[in-house]
Amino acid sequence: MAGTVSVDDVDLALLELLRADARRSVADLAREVNLSPAPVGRRIARLERQGVIAGYTALVNESKLGRGVEAFAEVRVRGDADIAAVLELAATMPEAQEAFTVAGDPDALVRLVVADAEGLRRAINTLRHSDGVVSTRTLLVLGSWRRRPGAA
Repeated sequence: MAGTVSVDDVDLALLELLRADARRSVADLAREVNLSPAPVGRRIARLERQGVIAGYTALVNESKLGRGVEAFAEVRVRGDADIAAVLELAATMPEAQEAFTVAGDPDALVRLVVADAEGLRRAINTLRHSDGVVSTRTLLVLGSWRRRPGAA
């Protein structure tokens, strides 16, 4: 597969540890994989350079910030429309957290996080009125879970 990089079992172990807690120190990671900190630091730097580690992020509880309404917008576009335009539009919307183009029906999914129903209405209307969009369907999230690395 084009663009793939070669990794070994130690790299995979480091990636799993970083997925579970990206704030772990290099010294702690080194203890876990039975190496000294210097080679672990070099491995992490290499994985970052190669794009295997694309970044680090914090998981935020949006409801604590008054943004407790989450929804997915299914977006359908005209046959001659550029689906990439939906991703570009979503990238400009502060309510949009993620966007995916997908095979089948719909053409794209946009995950939205807003404060209330009015915020959701505005975000959906922004998507709905964009060039090439023929319809949207909104799915309100009632509950969720996320698989955490290392969890059984």
